[in-house]
Amino acid sequence: MKNLMFLFVFAFASLSLSAQSDNPIELGKIEWLRNYSEALEKAEKENKPVFILFQEVPGCATCRNYGKNVLSHGLVVDAIENEFIPLAIHNNKGGHDRDVLELFGEPTWNNPVVRIVNYKGDDLVKRIAGKYSVHGVVEGMLSALKKDKKNVPGYLELLKEESALGKKDIREAHYSMYCFWSGEGHLGAQEGVVATSPGFMDGREVVKVFYDVDKVSKKKLDTYASKAKCTAVDKSSFRMDKDPQYYLKNSIYSQLPLTTMQRTKVNSALIGNKDPEYFLSPSQLEWVKDLKAKKIKAKKKLYTEEFDASWWAFSDEIADK
Repeated sequence: MKNLMFLFVFAFASLSLSAQSDNPIELGKIEWLRNYSEALEKAEKENKPVFILFQEVPGCATCRNYGKNVLSHGLVVDAIENEFIPLAIHNNKGGHDRDVLELFGEPTWNNPVVRIVNYKGDDLVKRIAGKYSVHGVVEGMLSALKKDKKNVPGYLELLKEESALGKKDIREAHYSMYCFWSGEGHLGAQEGVVATSPGFMDGREVVKVFYDVDKVSKKKLDTYASKAKCTAVDKSSFRMDKDPQYYLKNSIYSQLPLTTMQRTKVNSALIGNKDPEYFLSPSQLEWVKDLKAKKIKAKKKLYTEEFDASWWAFSDEIADK
């Protein structure tokens, strides 16, 4: 157990090495602890795994891109800070950092490596290396939570699916219905549907559906659509309606920064009388609570805005109040 030896060696080490808010780009936007024994103690107290980032600071282009594109994604930051105890170890420095590297057998001056351990310092999953993507780190986090018998949040499962879409076969289908807003809500709830858009084709109200063929076949999607009284139509010129995700637009959740799949699933949950908050992260849930209590007020509907920019702009605006 890696904690026993280390806690003894560092019994008198300072526990004040916490992260600064003005992180170097390699560390993204996460508030990191910087002391291993402190992280283990906190993990035991809060019953959470420890998310250890071994990172060059300052680092190479791979290190900088990982911090900028992965460790600054709003939902990734939320997951690491809320589901785990975040600990950053610099792999190009001596002292405490070098001792932790040696404890785990990690090389110095290396590309980013993530290890997720329990409060005893034991690995919960295989070290995450060579996977410099949101999907790679989210997949590891979900595996660690399951291995540690922790609750697996819906927003993180959804992010795993959404972050893999670049490698998936995503296709389009079109369905007409008496009301494309209702059609969008019904079809968006189907497993494998990743996005929907309401619009017009040949004078008919139509829902454009983007679906993952690994999750749902066109035949199965047609059957589901038929039960929802939607009729498959051949592709032609499509003109998008000005009110996508109508039920979401007219709810308090429209004031949140949302990813594309969050928009789709929250909108469908609202029409299906299901809990839309299943798909929201801890920060998003806190923002909803404050919006309902009128402690904060969004200046505009953010759900259609680009996710990363709107997330941090909204977060910074709230922090300034």
